[in-house]
Amino acid sequence: MKPPIVKHIRAIPNYPKAGITFRDITPLLANGEAFQQTITHLAERYADDGITKVVGIEARGFIFATALAYALGIGFVPLRKPGKLPGKTNKKSYQLEYGEDALEMHVDALSATDKVVIIDDLLATGGTVLAGVELIKQAKADLHECAFIITLDDLPGVQRLNDAAIPYYTLCEF
Repeated sequence: MKPPIVKHIRAIPNYPKAGITFRDITPLLANGEAFQQTITHLAERYADDGITKVVGIEARGFIFATALAYALGIGFVPLRKPGKLPGKTNKKSYQLEYGEDALEMHVDALSATDKVVIIDDLLATGGTVLAGVELIKQAKADLHECAFIITLDDLPGVQRLNDAAIPYYTLCEF
């Protein structure tokens, strides 16, 4: 059963601009019991799946991904914005509503023997996570699932993941 975290997610209307309702996870993070339940639930979900690495998307995805990796006793791999990782990286660009961004991952972070789960705080349009999926494919690692704390149902992320046949899991939907 999913943990009852919805009450710990604050809605902030008209942020960052008019017409947008921002889903704020900071109350969830500030509540030790709710945060622990979230990580425990995810750890139980993936405990018997042979996951070897947890991949987290910058920045809020890092919070959940590192805690999950710790709970599972496995490694964490960061997906970062361009220029933030030292050493050689692979890069995947993606479209934003107004422009373009990219994610990078160290070329040696994953291998064909890795089975991974990607964690991010929010699924909205799906562009960021799809870029992450491409980086995992470049590394020839096995993507088990993408997991999100929140999914925004009125945006195309779910449809884009379904269209690409990418398995995903979410703790709560708005």
